[in-house]
Amino acid sequence: MSGSTRSVWELPGPDPSAAPLARDATADVCVVGGGIAGLTAAYHLAGAGRSVILLDAKDAVGNGETAATTAHLAWVLDDRFARVASIRGDAVARAAAESHRAAVNEVGEIARREGIDCDYRHLDGYLFPGADGPSAVEKESDALKRLGLPFEKVTRPPVAGLAGPAIRFPGQGQFHPLKYVAGLAAAARRRGATVHPRTLAQKIEGGDTCTVKTEAGPTVTAGAVVVATGAPFDAGVTLHTKLAAYQTYAVAFRVPKGSVPHALFWDTEDPYHYVRTSPGGGESDFLIVGGEDHKTGQADDQAARWDRLDAWARKAFPAARAVTHRWSGEVFETPDGLGLIGAAPWGRNVFVITGDSGMGMTHGTLGGRLVANLVRGEADPLADVYTPSRVMPGALLTFLKENLNVAARYTDWLRGGDVSSADDIPPGQGAVVRRGLSKVAVYRRDDGTVCERSARCPHLRAVVRWNPGEKTWDCPAHGSRFGCEGDLVHGPAVQGLDPAG
Repeated sequence: MSGSTRSVWELPGPDPSAAPLARDATADVCVVGGGIAGLTAAYHLAGAGRSVILLDAKDAVGNGETAATTAHLAWVLDDRFARVASIRGDAVARAAAESHRAAVNEVGEIARREGIDCDYRHLDGYLFPGADGPSAVEKESDALKRLGLPFEKVTRPPVAGLAGPAIRFPGQGQFHPLKYVAGLAAAARRRGATVHPRTLAQKIEGGDTCTVKTEAGPTVTAGAVVVATGAPFDAGVTLHTKLAAYQTYAVAFRVPKGSVPHALFWDTEDPYHYVRTSPGGGESDFLIVGGEDHKTGQADDQAARWDRLDAWARKAFPAARAVTHRWSGEVFETPDGLGLIGAAPWGRNVFVITGDSGMGMTHGTLGGRLVANLVRGEADPLADVYTPSRVMPGALLTFLKENLNVAARYTDWLRGGDVSSADDIPPGQGAVVRRGLSKVAVYRRDDGTVCERSARCPHLRAVVRWNPGEKTWDCPAHGSRFGCEGDLVHGPAVQGLDPAG
């Protein structure tokens, strides 16, 4: 999440008890990434007696994409069970449901065990038809019945502005994600893990002994490495062909306390809308509405997308009052809708948790446990379900579509700039300018001065694009994001934009 907008969750400041890695260090396991996935892995590994060093590039744990989530703690898959079953078969669809249900419950169990006050609660979820009509709900109902998963068909959700027929799913959850990860980090430390914020990992080498080299110089030597950074860096081309970066949008409103039922809601449109509430303090709650997804770096109408969410929410929920927050987050989709979790295909004793597919809270939780088991050499029945090396012939069309989309982004090098001159860029905005054979990402500050950086993404060299809503430079190929003056916001890139040549 950029600094231009902010989520409904209060971002923690720098942790005074945690410092960047200052010298070379050794551990049984090095975890890279301080979101829910990395912290869950560190928690379980430290609890099993392994020495753990966790590195995170942000000021405090959870300040990456975990801070941009709407924190639906759901076992109902974003891609829906009918589709997953058609691609991977009924047995895998059932295993996915059970593993996500276990993750919903595990968050609650850890919160109780460790005394983490994070507003955790169980509630129902409702899938209801959008403008596309009820056919998708009927198709999902048929799949759920065949798979033997718990559900109930209802006339409509318990909100007058939402359509029916609908499916009620029991046993979903919600929580405050940043309160939870802060408590999880504290619990991991009590178990012996060491957490180093403001430490950017830039190079991983696998083997009998693994090394993680950081931007500032110190290196961690470990028996195993867990990469839990959303999109894994240093991953080679193969894994990136299985990941597609999408931007998703959210708006939070004040509503009178109790005016909207505590539940999760999802419609069947594409892209779909997703809704939850959260305690707002006093006599009000927050109503949090998300949707309007698009490929990262492939839209420049962010304001219109937030406006459409606002209009949709006010029609469906008349109790919605003033907008208090608006923001966006990034998700990494896989062709079959399930995470890529397990042994990395590029380095021995390197493990990865990625491909959240809109299920970041549960994929991160189950991924942390699964990878902890694999690092310890324990067999896990979920290993084949989520292995990053899997082949997905049933999702071949999705795979080809996403990769053709990525390939097309490199034709941007053949086109002109967004504007002919930096003089055409208004204050507070940016644009790509062509200069000879190169392209320059130019940002004009509010005082009229300009900042120029190379428009070439340092990851795999696509041309970045200006995001006027978040005031970031976004890579339309693999999802790296950079601040308005070129600093790294989100990988897979491991450095900011180069100076303009």
